[in-house]
Amino acid sequence: MNALTINLKPVLELTDEQFFNLCQANRDLRFERTATGELIIMPPTGGETGNRNGRFNQQLFNWSDQDGTGIAFDSSTGFKLPNGADRSPDASWLRLERWNALTGEQQIKFIPLCPDFVVELLSPSDSLKVAQEKMREYIDNGVRLGWLINRKSRQVEIYRQDQEVEVLESPVTLSGEDVLQGFILNLEPIW
Repeated sequence: MNALTINLKPVLELTDEQFFNLCQANRDLRFERTATGELIIMPPTGGETGNRNGRFNQQLFNWSDQDGTGIAFDSSTGFKLPNGADRSPDASWLRLERWNALTGEQQIKFIPLCPDFVVELLSPSDSLKVAQEKMREYIDNGVRLGWLINRKSRQVEIYRQDQEVEVLESPVTLSGEDVLQGFILNLEPIW
């Protein structure tokens, strides 16, 4: 099952509040919205992908709790990017001072910031090209470090500000570098 993209313009243009309410009223569905206003309806993941996402999030949340310099989010969290897109990465992390600068209402709704770190785990139904475009969008909007994990090819694409994409073949671990200092992702339970 592939994601469904609906071009609502010029018939309907959802405000941020309407889009948030649409997502809240349909919690069993995953929505994203492009910078041009297209609505993307994403299918639920299969069991294997869901388990691998959970394994990744488990490692990130455990590290984030111990480190204390930021806050981790799972794939149900929406981010309003500077370009106007609403995205929900499979996992993300935000520096604590950026989170604390938000109002209570901003923390409750879709976060009006681009995360410092994002991960997308390519599922069997995902298009590699579309996932790569999404990763570039994250970088263009301020993500400092991003990982696109392709389990099928056992490759990881590493996205960084002002650098070419680095592709690793079958890595055992990944380093959070200077963005998530001290975080080492064990890829064994992900592969």
